[in-house]
Amino acid sequence: MGFQQGLSGLNAASKQLDVIGNNIANASTVGFKGSRAEFGDMYANSFYGVSATQAGIGVQTLDVAQQMTQGNITTTNNNLDIAINNNGFFMVKTGASTSGTSTGTLEYTRNGEFQVDNQGYIVNGADRLQGWVANNGTVTQGATGDLQLQTALIAPNKTTKIAMGVNLDSRSTPPAVAFNPTVPASYNWSNSTAVYDSLGNAHNLTIYYVKGTPTAAGTPWTAYTYVDGSATATPSYSIGFNTSGALDAATTAAQPLAVSFTPASPTGSASPIAFTLNYTGSTQYGQTAGTTSLTNDGYAAGTVASINIDSTGIMQATYTNGQTKTIGQIALANFTNQQGLQPLGNNRWQQTFSSGPAQVNAPGSGTAGTLRDSALEASNVDLTTELVNLITAQRYYQANAQTIKAEDTIQQTLVNL
Repeated sequence: MGFQQGLSGLNAASKQLDVIGNNIANASTVGFKGSRAEFGDMYANSFYGVSATQAGIGVQTLDVAQQMTQGNITTTNNNLDIAINNNGFFMVKTGASTSGTSTGTLEYTRNGEFQVDNQGYIVNGADRLQGWVANNGTVTQGATGDLQLQTALIAPNKTTKIAMGVNLDSRSTPPAVAFNPTVPASYNWSNSTAVYDSLGNAHNLTIYYVKGTPTAAGTPWTAYTYVDGSATATPSYSIGFNTSGALDAATTAAQPLAVSFTPASPTGSASPIAFTLNYTGSTQYGQTAGTTSLTNDGYAAGTVASINIDSTGIMQATYTNGQTKTIGQIALANFTNQQGLQPLGNNRWQQTFSSGPAQVNAPGSGTAGTLRDSALEASNVDLTTELVNLITAQRYYQANAQTIKAEDTIQQTLVNL
């Protein structure tokens, strides 16, 4: 026995302790992948190969292999926290340029702790998340780029069409007094909605419904339209129902109704304001009057209120005016040999020849896993296992030190002869 075997064992045990220590240190690091030290024995070769009676000369470290298993997914309160379920890596680009497009290199990470920077880009640290940027709400999977939110005000849209389905109570009785919007006894029911001008200012549209005297053919109603308390250009419209409770074309004004008004207090918007009001689908049943459906193509200006990300990586921004807009889709990269990726620190990996080229797919397609928002993937380190391994590695180190001690004692005996 020589010092070589024990010394190589000490080096191997030290390397194993380094790996275990690094795993334990990163047990709470989001997206971290643990490693293990892999060893191989060593033999001295002669010209004719290894002798059948030759003892080995120790151990060597073959590899510190990354373990790319899935970590536990935990929920958070941040909807920009994203976890990958199954295969894939987020693509981030370093060296962000203020001109708009990142100029640095692509790196890969499982750390989904994203946020929005002062320019609206989705970032992890200073690196920008890569994906397919939507064009007018449509995602085309071509070249990837920096995903960015529109932080400026979204432009308003004036109201041009309102579709309103109502049910008017067939049990109502015609009012005994002439219609007056300030006298509740002069109408049977009213409802209201907002109408937006070209600058996004909201105007209150109120419609009053007055039941007429039923006939053998059905029941006539009159709808009085008021905006901001004043009657519209055409103040009233006829709405008739047949004996089955459906709209009667013969006694109902042509759909859609043409409504227009001039604001009492000018706002600088286009005037007069004109839109159509469609009652198709309305009914007269023996139920309490109410609005059964409502669509309005107008809205005010708005800013980003929240971001929602689905399992396929589609990112939708919800604005304060109730509108939603697709801003892009997150791209995921996968590799034939994930263990061949080069660790860079900061939860980053880099593509190598050993890993093979990146296979870029939308989440849930190809070899890419799916996404979960408001969640993070924890480190895949099993702390209990690592602590047991730590004890084993310590014993391994002590045993190899003992072999050196024994060799030293033997040599001292020989010297003393």
